[in-house]
Amino acid sequence: MWKEISRDPTRGQWAALYVTINTKGWIVLSRLTHDRLGSPKAYQLLFDPVNNRIGLKPSALAGKNAYPAGPQGPCGGKVIRAYRLLQDCSISIPETLQFFDAEIDHDGILILDLRTARVSPRAARHRENRKTKVAGTKVAET
Repeated sequence: MWKEISRDPTRGQWAALYVTINTKGWIVLSRLTHDRLGSPKAYQLLFDPVNNRIGLKPSALAGKNAYPAGPQGPCGGKVIRAYRLLQDCSISIPETLQFFDAEIDHDGILILDLRTARVSPRAARHRENRKTKVAGTKVAET
């Protein structure tokens, strides 16, 4: 017996929630992730120190402590510049991390678990990161 598989018009890599954070505190959301959160103009940043999780709560741009969601890339992604989060909560991000298990809870908050985040494969393949690292410095490829 055959089971017909429906075709999703969304490309495979963008069919799931995609969220990263880099060393500068830039949190990047795919367009799909931003749309599933209701396409807000801004987000409130939340932090749970006990569980080491970041929360992004959709907010109005004029809301208290609202961080604007700026454009990121040509495909409709969004960036939230959250360096203050790293500073205030003593969070160290050594490399760009991807949240493979990002989820939206019943309150509409995007949950990002730092305990399960891993180095982003896309960031690892970036030309700047393909250079060999020696004693903490980058050496050009020959």
